[in-house]
Amino acid sequence: MTHEDIARDDTEPTGPLAGTLVVDLSRALAGPHAGMMLGDLGARVVKVEAVGSGDETRRWGPPFVGPENDRQSSYFLSCNRNKESLALDLKSAADIRILTALLERADVVVENFRTGVMNRLGLSMARLHEINPRLVILSITGFGHDGPEAGRAGYDQIVQGEAGLMSITGSGPDDPQRMGVPIADLLSGMYGAYGVVAALLERTTTGVGTVVRTSLLSAVVGVHAFQGTRVTIADEVPVAQGNHHPSIAPYGLFGCADGSVQISVGNESLWQRLCERFGIDGADPLLVDNALRVRHRTHTIEVVERAFTAFTASELLAALFEAGIPAGTVRSLDEVYRWDQAISQGLLLEVEHPTLGPIELPGPPIRFFTTDGDAERETTKRSHRAPPLLDQHGPSLREWLTDGATR
Repeated sequence: MTHEDIARDDTEPTGPLAGTLVVDLSRALAGPHAGMMLGDLGARVVKVEAVGSGDETRRWGPPFVGPENDRQSSYFLSCNRNKESLALDLKSAADIRILTALLERADVVVENFRTGVMNRLGLSMARLHEINPRLVILSITGFGHDGPEAGRAGYDQIVQGEAGLMSITGSGPDDPQRMGVPIADLLSGMYGAYGVVAALLERTTTGVGTVVRTSLLSAVVGVHAFQGTRVTIADEVPVAQGNHHPSIAPYGLFGCADGSVQISVGNESLWQRLCERFGIDGADPLLVDNALRVRHRTHTIEVVERAFTAFTASELLAALFEAGIPAGTVRSLDEVYRWDQAISQGLLLEVEHPTLGPIELPGPPIRFFTTDGDAERETTKRSHRAPPLLDQHGPSLREWLTDGATR
């Protein structure tokens, strides 16, 4: 049985977006991540790439893997599972006709070009809705579609800085740091997919598609959370302060005899447990409540680490778990993908790649279940496509788009 046969087997869960066709015109990471999320939910995603070169992430590396004459970028593999690839020249009239036929059949189109590029290609929002009034259009930019800086190119690290994230990330105020993943790209893709699902739901009532717009800037500001309200309500300007929480103490990374562990003491009951288990003076006037512990953070950290010095990390974690205090270690990524808890959550999956053979990919973070009384049945989509080779599905898609098929 082929992968396609498995995907269409009625006995296999196909995902809540099964039957939805997504045209992914995006490249790099923000848009492709949104398209991958929709594919993980069961949508059929056709990735339209430039003839000859494809998505630029195909050349981002090292690392590259596979045979010397057909190297594959692990970056590209990270954000393009569950997609088919169709190579088109969007300046070619013939290829625009192919794209138009695809858009006529589609439910969603995803793009993350700079503001104005879609118009220059003859694919304005109005034109897309002329082709297909039911299209839900997701458009992701760097800094927004309007406003005084709408035309700026959006690259993740630049936006992390411009949107304030780097100012609160690092060892201290003079050490701004980027996050270890392109979080602005990823969040804008996530917000975009969330907007698409909402627009598809709205379309069931209105019968017409809408335009969903987000940006890397909006996505990062959208997750400022309590750091944002410190500014807008409390009139404080947060700064980076390393591995300790700005509003809760003790909460962070603490040293011990042979390394470090993380703890989260989020209420006074947990604080009392910590004091009792590790001989900390709970009557210390600088530590009697969370506000004081935050105000005297350096003292709090010193007191806790002094209590931890007699323990190895493994001993300390065991003692913390026994006392009911939330705690954990800091795992390397290879340790995460070997961790039975991560594997149990479907966070590692195997797909069959055309040139690499069986490969493992990080898995989708959402699972679905139905209930019947106390019984649960998982309905999470289990069959996944490997990220495609450039134009891998071009011949079959062109045949499909020119034979009069409607889906």
